Amino acid sequence: MKEVIRSADPRIAALIARQARQYVDRDQLGLERITALLDRLGRPQDRLPPVFHVAGTNGKGSTCAFLRAALEAAGKRVHAFTSPHLVRYNERIRIAGRLIDDGQLAELMGQVLDANEDIGGSLFEVNTAAAFCAFSEAPADACILEVGLGGRLDATNVIEHPLVTGIASLGLDHQAFLGNRLVDVAYEKAGIAKRGVPLVTQRYPTALAERVAQVARAAGAIWEPKGLHWDAISRSGQLRYYDEAGQLFLPLPRLPGRHQSMNAALAVAMLRHQDTIDIPASAFSAAMGWANWPARLQQLHSGPLIEMLPRGSELWIDGGHNPSASRLIAAHARRNWTDKRPLVLLYASLASKDAATVLQPFRGVASQILTLPIEGHEYRDPSDLAAMAAKMGFVSSAKRSISDALIALRKPARVLVFGSLYLAGEALSLNGSLPD
Repeated sequence: MKEVIRSADPRIAALIARQARQYVDRDQLGLERITALLDRLGRPQDRLPPVFHVAGTNGKGSTCAFLRAALEAAGKRVHAFTSPHLVRYNERIRIAGRLIDDGQLAELMGQVLDANEDIGGSLFEVNTAAAFCAFSEAPADACILEVGLGGRLDATNVIEHPLVTGIASLGLDHQAFLGNRLVDVAYEKAGIAKRGVPLVTQRYPTALAERVAQVARAAGAIWEPKGLHWDAISRSGQLRYYDEAGQLFLPLPRLPGRHQSMNAALAVAMLRHQDTIDIPASAFSAAMGWANWPARLQQLHSGPLIEMLPRGSELWIDGGHNPSASRLIAAHARRNWTDKRPLVLLYASLASKDAATVLQPFRGVASQILTLPIEGHEYRDPSDLAAMAAKMGFVSSAKRSISDALIALRKPARVLVFGSLYLAGEALSLNGSLPD
């Protein structure tokens, strides 16, 4: 599948254009191209430090952030490959704790594209190969890999012997590739299971749990769902975690949203279900405050966009783009945004998304919806979105840009940019709030 990639570096921009000429759009997932590409590059995936592999519909990125924070709090050097990026491609590849620089990125992409010439791998496959090459050449104690899409056929799933695998929440998204039934989604996500390797997951409804268990058994994995040998609960201002090795009483995560406690608990469980890397209890506590994952209920406190708003307003950014994410964010708004400040949604949707289902949880929560385009992508027409929202009972109107929407507000409001990670990235870029 095609992605949009941004870089101000002319070397990388030229490499991106070269990749676009190579790409063969088969519109399907599979491991054949990435396997052939990595074979030509000398199988760098076989020379990685211990791998934590994370899948999920929502929450996998936050889980990766908590994993990295705990490992680094324990003094470990950590590689991380996550996606998509918000503003700069470099955000996807973190080498021993630092974002890859443009010079190294350009050199690696050139090497990968030389090998990709007649393979026609997708941009994500090229990205994955570049990350593996970078990680194989730099010493580190651990490597965190976030699944791009699905799991079973995702390019990251060429890792044959991860240390631990994990699955965050399950929900409908990318139905064209993962199916229209949650049991199908569960099957695809559980495809990262490996023989003899712990598969640590959240607690799921019975039908989904049975599907995950079936896949784990077939793979020979050790399934460790929440509620069996480990559990966690957020209570009295603490995250209380329990497993067979004992219990931890941790501070609540700094990342806002009740769901982040469960993402943090999944990361703790993944780390506690391996015995290769020692993580002291103090590192788990530190991770609750250290973990940072931009555009997930992120509040902006200063910058050009803030200055466009009426005095007394707030600006929040969230990249949620599916019904599961919107239910979580709407629930957070009901519980925590209880003052009289109206909630205004700046909303955009890719053409492939079910916008009505995404907006439905905000009924009775959002006082107004301002719809926007997503430049550089196939998006739902803002006028059509506004008309649809109006039929659902929202006060809505279409705007040309984020700036136009903010300038149109006349009274103090709590503004939430929502509906697309691409839109979230645009907002962060406009405000000068670049992820680091």
